Formats: sequence, C-alpha cells, structure tokens
Amino acid sequence: MKEKYGLTGNILKIIAAISMFIDHMGLMFFPGIELFRIIGRIALPIFAFMIAEGCKYTKNRLRYFLSVFLLAALCQTVYFIYDGDTYMSILVTFSISILVIYLMQELKEALVDGEVNFIVKIFLALLFVFSVLVVYLINQHLEIDYGFYGCMLPVFAAVFHKPRKNATRFFEKIDCTYIHIITLCVGMFLLANVTNARQFWSYLAIPFLLLYSGKRGKANMKCFFYIFYPLHLVFLEFIGMIF
Repeated sequence: MKEKYGLTGNILKIIAAISMFIDHMGLMFFPGIELFRIIGRIALPIFAFMIAEGCKYTKNRLRYFLSVFLLAALCQTVYFIYDGDTYMSILVTFSISILVIYLMQELKEALVDGEVNFIVKIFLALLFVFSVLVVYLINQHLEIDYGFYGCMLPVFAAVFHKPRKNATRFFEKIDCTYIHIITLCVGMFLLANVTNARQFWSYLAIPFLLLYSGKRGKANMKCFFYIFYPLHLVFLEFIGMIF
C-alpha cells in the first residue's frame, strides 16, 4: 500500500486542543468577541473523528471506553462538588458515542458473518436501533454537551468503518478517510441545525481532517490528551479567580 503523508492523529488532536482552549478562554474572558468561539468550533469535529478512529483501532475496547468514562465520572463529580453543576461534559458525550459505535461494530461483524444466525442479526439490528433511541431519550432528560447529535457525531464518522472480522469487499473499498469525513459532515449539519448558526463554523475543521495521514504519530500522547481537558479548565478557572 502506498504510504500516505499528512497530519497524524496526534497533530490533529493538538489542533483540536488548542481550538478548545481558545473557545473556553473566549467564553470565560472575552464573551463579546465572536472570533474566539468561531475558532473553537474546529475542536468538536476533530475530536469526534478521532474518537471514531480510536474505536476502530483500539486493541482493548473495554479499556478504551473506561479511560474516557472514568475521567468523565471524575470530572462530573468535581463539577458537582465545586458548584453543584449537573451539566454533562463532552467526556460524557463521547462515552455514550463509544458504546453506540461498539454496538454498531458488533452488528456489522454479525451481518457479514455467514455463520451467524439470521435471528441473531435481526436482534442486533433492533438492539442498535434501541440504543440510538435510548440515547435520544437520555438527552431529553439530561443536559449533555452538544445533545443527541453530539453523541451521534462520532457514530456518523464510524458508519463505514469495516468490520474487524470477515470484512467484505464492499467494506474494504468504502472504508476510507474521505467517506468517513462525508458522513461526519452529515452529522455536523444535523447538529448545527438543532443548536445554533455558529456551529456551522465547525466545517473549518474539514481541511485539517482531509490532511489526515491515518497514522497516530510516533509519540504516545494518550495520557496528555486525557488530562488536558480537565487541566485546561482548572487553569482557566484559576486565572479567573486571580483577575
């Protein structure tokens, strides 16, 4: 296979992290300057896309989910103790996304496996539809960051990921970055339509994603990206308390 050059997953996540920091800085200190919030729209599509990639390539699904979910639980506990805030952060959003993607992966693997009973395939299909309905209902009763379509955004990016087992020629051909970006764009459009016009600026992330090389990068920066989210919020809160 021809080697593809471009932005690694690490670089994309750094771009998204900087964008998120600028967004939150603008929200806290410069609420009247729209440019900060516009730049901040770049973060969500990149993180959503990389969550989908993480689900695709992880060797340990449970560990990948728990690494996001446990950090989400820790952050939510701190938020609640600090100021009684029950708003669910983006980590909760992505924890839900991961579970739905896993179920979708199981469904695709069953569909392409000729040895799986037809009844089992129907059951998994119904279970997947039910899970999406549950996510929708949860978002009707809880304040989760970016709501239902935010939870589904990584799922849109993962729709055409090939099954890990017995992938058919169809999935082999269609599992490419450009297709995943197109399905992600559909999710971004739906999200922007139910939130606000500012969210359409999230399409600024697409040029960066088009440069994705498909590689993680040489350095293992997993821990950095996990702790960056809570630490940058603590830093901004600290600056806010000082000034």
